[in-house]
Amino acid sequence: MSTAPAAVGPPLAGLTVRPETPGLAGGGVDLDVLAVRRDFPILDRRVGEYPLAYLDSANTSQKPRAVIEALSEHYAQHNANVARAMHLLGAEATAAFEGAREKVATFIGAARSEEVVFTKNASEALNLAANTVGASLVPGDEVVISVMEHHSNIVPWQLICQRTGATLRWFDVTEEGRLDLAGAAAQNLINERTKIVSLTWISNVLGTVNPIAAIAEQAHQVGAVMVVDASQGVPQLTTRVAELGADLVAFTGHKMLGPTGIGVLWGRYDLLASLPPFLGGGEMIEIVRMSGSTYAPPPYRFEAGTPPIAQAVGLGAAVDYLSGLGMESIAAHEQRITRYALERLATVDGLRILGPQVALDRGGAISFTLHADGLEVHPHDVMTFLDSRGVAVRGGHHCARPLHERLGVTASTRASFYLYTLESEIDALVEALIYVRDFFGRHK
Repeated sequence: MSTAPAAVGPPLAGLTVRPETPGLAGGGVDLDVLAVRRDFPILDRRVGEYPLAYLDSANTSQKPRAVIEALSEHYAQHNANVARAMHLLGAEATAAFEGAREKVATFIGAARSEEVVFTKNASEALNLAANTVGASLVPGDEVVISVMEHHSNIVPWQLICQRTGATLRWFDVTEEGRLDLAGAAAQNLINERTKIVSLTWISNVLGTVNPIAAIAEQAHQVGAVMVVDASQGVPQLTTRVAELGADLVAFTGHKMLGPTGIGVLWGRYDLLASLPPFLGGGEMIEIVRMSGSTYAPPPYRFEAGTPPIAQAVGLGAAVDYLSGLGMESIAAHEQRITRYALERLATVDGLRILGPQVALDRGGAISFTLHADGLEVHPHDVMTFLDSRGVAVRGGHHCARPLHERLGVTASTRASFYLYTLESEIDALVEALIYVRDFFGRHK
């Protein structure tokens, strides 16, 4: 692996701000992206002599001042434990925590706030799902996932199948990077033995938007529970859980402008009420005796111990911010900037885009490999050289190793975009990639 110098080549002219491509796809009010960027202090940073071009939002999003200030205000003025401290600060903290739950419920179209369970991240939410819904699996039962899943939606199901004797099966992907729903392997994949189907809404590698509602309908026809990893979907798209057709939906706060340390599992209330606890401890109980315990109703049954209070408050502030901009406008910007990036990246000789080549049914993450004179440049080298020029991307398998193996690559470089991404940052990415390709072409 090569090591890039602190700065290589002249500064990129591509980061000069220029107007965004006009026009919207999908309705909404056009985002004033330059105005939005003023709400994000970190976007003013420089990397040496280069302006920061942050293109790693599928990994974690940046935070607006409103979220940063909400966290600071909570700790400075309202810090206390919830649901147990009866003094003024305790009442304020509880009101803020439950207020955040209400905001999240409204944001995703939940029928009631009690359907929103706070976890520490989407991984914990998916583990909660696997260890509760999956607790009743027996040998002969089947769980269906896909090869494009994040490890967080593979490993929990592998573990529960190993413990119960159930069988794990999966959808393949097409050469274009979409779920293979028509191939021979997909026929009868969901059948009378299927008890759980768990799929990603949007692939964190390919950007593919999956037809969750149609698959959920098929799952429900055989009596299976539909679980959705919406970690990339909720930040980008208007979310109405009833329309999605899911029974359980997991997502995380830090990818939608919120803090780290806070995630969500939404579930139909009747389903949540039928599930056993996941973790035991304080506040998830009704009565504890040495001979046994009874448990609180949802969501508290699944929130043992002191919850992520300040983080939930920060997530509530993030929901307010996103709602203020309008998710239709955010989705339209995401589609537009992704379309622009696909077009620009297609001009780079030696670059192979993994997944759909067009912006239709595609989210704002683009993974690719780069070759110089026929030899692949390792994604870690690409990432390091781009970072030296102020362009922040991710290199590796993005917690989706089985998908990379299926596509015949060891790893990839991923650029991912969000509501604050400028076309000029895409230009900076393209110029930097050309530099990297040419550098390795000269020094092979």
